[in-house]
Amino acid sequence: MSDGTSALVLFSGGQDSTTCLAWALERYAHVETIGFDYGQRHRAELDVRPVILDAMRARFPAWGEKLGEDHLIDLGVLGQISETALTQSSAIEMQENGLPNTFVPGRNLLFLTFAGALAYRRGARHIVAGVCETDFSGYPDCRDDTIKAVQLSLNLGMDKRFVIHTPLMWIDKAETWALAYRLGQTGFVDLVREHTHTCYLNDRTHRHDWGYGCGTCPACDLRAKGWIAYRNAEAS
Repeated sequence: MSDGTSALVLFSGGQDSTTCLAWALERYAHVETIGFDYGQRHRAELDVRPVILDAMRARFPAWGEKLGEDHLIDLGVLGQISETALTQSSAIEMQENGLPNTFVPGRNLLFLTFAGALAYRRGARHIVAGVCETDFSGYPDCRDDTIKAVQLSLNLGMDKRFVIHTPLMWIDKAETWALAYRLGQTGFVDLVREHTHTCYLNDRTHRHDWGYGCGTCPACDLRAKGWIAYRNAEAS
């Protein structure tokens, strides 16, 4: 149901952000998207973004009527100052501080700040992000407390009332698949499987039941396990 307002969705081209985009399209009269090129190793996510948007417009006309402009922001400077497994070719491993080296320091803070600046200009009150505390990789910038702090900073710093929505914050990956089904039934689940990109190693050649990816990196492992749990719950 629409409440007559506008939303801006942080849209990477991955499973979570695509599900959040559908969530927003069910609720708001006008929805725009924002993505970021920060020199990420898994650049396939940038390639699938327009494919997903076109597929959503074609397969879900009611959503297509609400889907507005897509904005791709160049944040290459973030990749230049990051030494992580997501911004350079290095093995994915845990670090001494207990965080995986796929953590890009400041990434979500920057993403939300730029989203707030764009939302201010575009007249959107609602900002939607696919961060998750239940099923995340230990990233501190995915925590609910972090998001609440950023929301407060945006509201104070821009003297405007923004609301940051995190529909996936307290659900796991299996429940994210289930949410996709509730939003768009089998057609949307199939779209997510076929077109979204999750794999940290940028693999779009190996096809699995849950979609494309190497099948071994942490992102693929999480997505695959969630898919299996979702299918088992459906069957029971």
